Amino acid sequence: MEIPFGYDRVMNEKKHDHETLDLPPQPGTYALLLEATAMQEVPIGKLGVLHMLPGIYVYVGSALGPGGLAARIDRHALREKMPHWHIDYLRAETRLLAVWYARGANRRECRWSHILERAAKSQISLGRFGASDCRCRSHLHYFANLRAAEAVRPQLKCRAIAADRQPSRPPRGGFPF
Repeated sequence: MEIPFGYDRVMNEKKHDHETLDLPPQPGTYALLLEATAMQEVPIGKLGVLHMLPGIYVYVGSALGPGGLAARIDRHALREKMPHWHIDYLRAETRLLAVWYARGANRRECRWSHILERAAKSQISLGRFGASDCRCRSHLHYFANLRAAEAVRPQLKCRAIAADRQPSRPPRGGFPF
């Protein structure tokens, strides 16, 4: 896969279930760029139903626990897993296009979410998504196309990696969280 302009690299294909997708095992903040290709109703646990439209969903989270960014993104890259977070329900219905991230123990997810929310072509599809532990309206933001989502990335001051595959199973022994 060719590396898109402005991206550091393409995540390497996992050869074994225990490998990560080339992100640092350090704490940090991340955004998943997810592509939805069809209109559908997606139940999101106890939160409600997401009325998914074709387009790009940007989900913002933090990875401050064991394994940091590497472990968290590796888990989110899987489509088939037991749902633990709101994003797990959406991941089953979308394709991972890219990951934006910044290293460090500072919590940037709310600041990133506010920047995405204020973007001209952003919409909140389901309130409180991924934001049950903060005061943000949502940590999930919808854009009709990739160009509109990409226009916001420079404001986040983050690194970017394009995804090239969709792992299908969790690693042996599970994830560290």
